[in-house]
Amino acid sequence: MLTDDGKHLYVSWDEYHMLIERLALKVHNSGWQFDQILCLARGGMRPGDILSRVFDKPLAIMSTSSYRAEAGTIQGRLDMAKYITMPKGELAGRVLLVDDLADSGITLRAVVERLRGTPSIRELRSAVIWVKGVSTYTPDYFVENLPTSPWIHQPFEDYDALRPEGLAKKYEV
Repeated sequence: MLTDDGKHLYVSWDEYHMLIERLALKVHNSGWQFDQILCLARGGMRPGDILSRVFDKPLAIMSTSSYRAEAGTIQGRLDMAKYITMPKGELAGRVLLVDDLADSGITLRAVVERLRGTPSIRELRSAVIWVKGVSTYTPDYFVENLPTSPWIHQPFEDYDALRPEGLAKKYEV
């Protein structure tokens, strides 16, 4: 649910999964056939996992990070892993790059530029759930365009502040 001022978008688990399913349908309806999925950790892991299952394609993971300060609201330096984790082989052929959103677009653009320099990748397309209005990069596939660039409150955010002690209190008998 988008707040009246357009500054916050609150997403339930049901909405989140429905949006990932809609993303899968957008990719499928495009007719594009791909060989592998590469998701960006951490935001792209859940969508990447579901798309990997729906399309029955191998899933690779690349760790990236750019949010550092103010509970993740201030963007800092972009860190990109040197290596990509895969079950076997190498990242090659037609690759679908998956993340949760194109926020500023900096991360997606940098990863796309790096991957396009990989000789084994024949074709690369990108897919996200949300594209913010401030994004400088527009993925090939997305579900929602958010012109007001709200802060997205995803359903798993509660885990960002939850520690084992909190879980222990939650399940005390």
